[in-house]
Amino acid sequence: MRVSIYSKEAIKALIKDGFPDNVAVISFCSPRKGRRAEEVRVDFQGVCNRVFYVLIPDIDIEILADYGYTYESYLSEADELAKFIYEAKEYGFDLICQCDFGQSRSAACAAAVSEHFEGRGIDIFSDYRYYPNQLVYHKVFDALEAYKQRNA
Repeated sequence: MRVSIYSKEAIKALIKDGFPDNVAVISFCSPRKGRRAEEVRVDFQGVCNRVFYVLIPDIDIEILADYGYTYESYLSEADELAKFIYEAKEYGFDLICQCDFGQSRSAACAAAVSEHFEGRGIDIFSDYRYYPNQLVYHKVFDALEAYKQRNA
């Protein structure tokens, strides 16, 4: 499974210019006060029907409580996300991880997937273009490991 990282701007350009076939998307978007989730999400309708949306702010563990989260409640859909990733792999899909700037949440998710399946997550951490969110990385990686154990 090839894993790619995109920003919101870059993914919109890809949608406009020709979206690839055989792709599953994990789309991170930030909640905005007074705006519904549909207003902050990238619209993949008509170009990709295998999309997993994650609506979470790009924050670190030290300030979870400031945003009303605990470790358990932040990215609470991690187990569902792990299942989505495993199904994408099973069906031979490539994976696109996308967030607002394509540097933190999407990079963390891509690093977790790369580490879990190939032991190569460090490639993303060592790439100066990315600043993987440690919290997202650990939540996704741990969920992937747990999924593997449950389904072994």
